[in-house]
Amino acid sequence: MKSFFGFIILIISFLGANLPEIRKDYIAANDAKETTEKLCLALESITKESEPILIAYKGAAATLRAKHSKGIKLKKGFFKEGVEYLEYSVEKAPKNIEIRCIRLSVQEHSPKILKYKKNIEEDKQFLMNNFNSTKDKAVQKFVKDYVLQSSIFDAAEKKLF
Repeated sequence: MKSFFGFIILIISFLGANLPEIRKDYIAANDAKETTEKLCLALESITKESEPILIAYKGAAATLRAKHSKGIKLKKGFFKEGVEYLEYSVEKAPKNIEIRCIRLSVQEHSPKILKYKKNIEEDKQFLMNNFNSTKDKAVQKFVKDYVLQSSIFDAAEKKLF
């Protein structure tokens, strides 16, 4: 009976979350507060019982909400919440290349003062080692697009993608 309810929660979380739309909004949310709010609203029902990829996007969206917020206390609260969801998703699915890419993008763009940069080299290496074995074309495109615009990959590393 317990697993039945878990299955129902999983289905409900997917009904409210369209992964291709979430990917598109995540990319656009970096530069647009309105898109960030739309993304946060779409992920509002996501909990730690949801799919790890959705948890990762919820965490990343919260960190973007921090970026677009006013006031140190609000920024810190959103960022801390986002990192918690993001790290939880990595813990639940450590071999998921999209989750690792999301975490890498958050760490790359987080201010140094927040000290959230400890996994940059690990995630960068993970992307380089696992990109070619990724079968999902949408995930490949997402990762490749991120890498090609990233400043932490040099020209030779970008050619691997």
